[in-house]
Amino acid sequence: MQRDLAFWIGRLLLVVGLLSGVAPSAARAICDVDYVVQPGDNLFTIAEAHYGDRDRWTVIYYRNQGELAGPSVIPGRTLFIPCPPNMPIESAPADAVVTQETTPAPTVQPAAELNLLTGGQYAPFTDPDLPEQGLITELVRAALEVAPSPVPYAIGWDNDWSQHLSPKLESKQFDMGFPWAKPDCADDPSAVRCVRYHYSDPLMEVPVMLFVRSGGGMVYGSDADVIGKTLCRPLREDVFDLDTAARRWISDDKVTLVQPAAAGDCLRMVADGRVDAAALNLFVGASALVAEGLRGRVEPLEKPLSQVSLHVIISKTHWRGTSHLYRMNAGLRHLRESGRYDEIVSRHMELFWSGLQ
Repeated sequence: MQRDLAFWIGRLLLVVGLLSGVAPSAARAICDVDYVVQPGDNLFTIAEAHYGDRDRWTVIYYRNQGELAGPSVIPGRTLFIPCPPNMPIESAPADAVVTQETTPAPTVQPAAELNLLTGGQYAPFTDPDLPEQGLITELVRAALEVAPSPVPYAIGWDNDWSQHLSPKLESKQFDMGFPWAKPDCADDPSAVRCVRYHYSDPLMEVPVMLFVRSGGGMVYGSDADVIGKTLCRPLREDVFDLDTAARRWISDDKVTLVQPAAAGDCLRMVADGRVDAAALNLFVGASALVAEGLRGRVEPLEKPLSQVSLHVIISKTHWRGTSHLYRMNAGLRHLRESGRYDEIVSRHMELFWSGLQ
């Protein structure tokens, strides 16, 4: 789904506000009601009117995607304004079906018919210490629980992401892995990841931003502004968006790429002037910025560098690849149609943004 600039600027303003210590309003919510969009409305003004808090726009967005034009509201359309989820972390939805223990499994489980592999230190998406072990982890679990012909499954954890695809998925130590970004296989069908793996339907789409030194003069109006710069991206993150057919920044040595272990390392390099910018997805970058105590020294630019989608991945040589992928996609569709997808995403977004204050 295409995202317009106003949407990402709005999302950026939320990040800047939270990173500046702006606390949300405590106004009483007017929710669980229908609202007819008026001319001049946007998601932020609607959230302000109903929740007294512009930062809660994601609750409305994820609940009403079928009534929106991408990220924009349409005058005359009716939106449902849900009450923001305030579920305690220990609780679970009353209709949730729990099929697995929540303790991370370090290895393949002999009794499981489907073994999935993920890793930690990737807030808000996956980490054993996050609520429900992260947003993406909960979506994957929920999808498998409502999929047709469900099978016993287990999720294994390995923080060395470099080992996930090869050897662990390629050698069938695990059946599927998540979350992985998908390259543009239509743009470059010969890309190794396109040749070797099948991808599920998108679990979530996220913007990639340039985090730069405050007052350092780095700008991004077009790709020409990036040529000759030194960019940082942690080893965990793919670099497809930096090396598309239109960019070829890495293949043609148009930029210098530095790849330390973690996003926090990139942000410290930005603050110290060792790199020009860190190219990070918005959520990873905002989380690392707070964790490293770099507010005021490093900030995201307004224009997104790119957008990536996160998926479950499986080797094309896996003998049950088609059936496992069908099961995952069918479960995801059920989550979206039932509204549970919106509930899960909204709840984790609330927890994530509140954690940045």
